[in-house]
Amino acid sequence: QVHLVQSGGGLVHSGGSLSLSCQHSGLYAMAWYRQRPGKQRELVANITSGGRVDYAESVKGRFTISRDNAKNTVYLQMNSVKAEGTAIYYCKIRIPTSKGESDYWGQGTQVTVSS
Repeated sequence: QVHLVQSGGGLVHSGGSLSLSCQHSGLYAMAWYRQRPGKQRELVANITSGGRVDYAESVKGRFTISRDNAKNTVYLQMNSVKAEGTAIYYCKIRIPTSKGESDYWGQGTQVTVSS
C-alpha cells in the first residue's frame, strides 16, 4: 500500500520561513502542491528520482524542494513566505506501473501566513 506521511506546517509570519517534509514509499518522482482558499490545487515544485527540480514561477527563488533518498523523505523549504502561501500543502508521488503512472497523495498540512 502506497503511504505518504507529511509533517511540518503551521503558522508563520509574512517574510518568515517554514519547512515541510513528506516521508514516502520509494525512489520516485515527487511533487508539492498547494490549495489556497477558494482556489484550485496548484503545483508548487517537483523533483525527479534523479534530483532534477522545477518550480512554479510564483515561488522561484524563495522555495526549495529537495530529497534525502536514504531517509525516503522529500522536503519543501519555504522562505520569504507571502500571504498567498496560506494553503493546504500536499505531497504527491508518481509511481510507474506496467499500465502507466499512478499518483498518490499525502494527507495535506495547513500553512497559514500571518500579516
